[in-house]
Amino acid sequence: MTVLEKIKESKKFEDFINTKQGDDIFAKARLVNEILETEPYTGNEGLGIISTDKLKGEYEIKEKDGNIHPVIMLGSNSYLNLSTDERVVTSAREALNKYGYGMGAVSNYAGITELHCELEKRIANFYGTQDSIVFPSGYGANIGIISALCSNGDVIINDSANHASIFDGCRLSGADIKVYPHSDMRVLERILKKLPSEKTGRLIITDGVFSMDGDIARLDIITDLAKEYNCRVMVDDAHGLGIVGKTGRGSAQYYNVTDKIDLHAGMLSKSPGGLGGYCAASKEVIQYLKLYARTYFFSTALPASIAGGLNKAFELFETDSAGRAELWEKINYLKNKLINAGFDIGHSQSAIVPVMIYDEEKLFPLHYELRENGVYTNVVTYPAVRRKECRLRLCVMRDLTFSQIDRAVKILEKISKKYGIIS
Repeated sequence: MTVLEKIKESKKFEDFINTKQGDDIFAKARLVNEILETEPYTGNEGLGIISTDKLKGEYEIKEKDGNIHPVIMLGSNSYLNLSTDERVVTSAREALNKYGYGMGAVSNYAGITELHCELEKRIANFYGTQDSIVFPSGYGANIGIISALCSNGDVIINDSANHASIFDGCRLSGADIKVYPHSDMRVLERILKKLPSEKTGRLIITDGVFSMDGDIARLDIITDLAKEYNCRVMVDDAHGLGIVGKTGRGSAQYYNVTDKIDLHAGMLSKSPGGLGGYCAASKEVIQYLKLYARTYFFSTALPASIAGGLNKAFELFETDSAGRAELWEKINYLKNKLINAGFDIGHSQSAIVPVMIYDEEKLFPLHYELRENGVYTNVVTYPAVRRKECRLRLCVMRDLTFSQIDRAVKILEKISKKYGIIS
């Protein structure tokens, strides 16, 4: 079979994961490259775009062909724009000048400073826990937490829409993995009822705000079920931190169940605008993780400059002065504009706003034309979501102006009508 015949036979993402019999391990890479070079739209066109300026509501990007042009940015996770906030940048700069740009050691050796210790205390205080641990990457945080605490004989129950890092941590742990359909509390309870009595090591894991849908996990029901069926609860609130809840303390605060969550996990790269991940929990659990979480023990510590900036970010979170109210004005404004234009935006309860497309053949060229016309969004399809639920993911930032939102929606509306997404 020729290369082109193989391409025509197989074009799906999952078809290039396993090595086919008779091929060498690089054969799938060659086939993917052929598709990217021969197909008009693959969804890859907007990946790896280069930013030419600091993050803001509108700035210039550099395309793969070298073309430089401005875009309205609806694809950043720095929802509160703290990555460029002068208060945060000043703290990071002071730490950089004092400690340099890298730590040169893992945290358990000589890789931390007083700034790292301060950050752990701030995160623990933020959630009202005894202690916290800071990982150098968010992905590594989930993998390290789960694989350290769970093992053979334990059972982990996941929402189907949980982040990939959670599922990877579950697989690495060796525990039995159960999955319930997204936010389906009836199925969750059925799974819990069927657990054998000898399965005493039980952990329910859920995103707080789901990264592809923007909705919030039913933590009120989950914590009640956890108590009834003797489970621990872990919440990854990467996209809820600093944004949802009465004072921005996240999804657990939204349901007033903060004290019922055993493991408060999250990313420091979203609303805090930095890098890394964390877990806030009891002193004993955090001490255990510092010794048994391999992604912590065997990873060089977070740079002090990042820790310094994050300390300022959490100081702003503590006083709810990071611009959350202003961000919500922009979120609600964008949602109303999209709904009035006829778009399906799902059940978003956060700064993540999906625009449902439902058709990959329309999604890829639509995404391409949006960028060409000055609107940057995230393209989302398999494996992040099912193909028939493919979408654009719009992320709202505090620094977006109402005028920029108006222009972005007009462009989105015009191009979407062309592809029959709205009438």
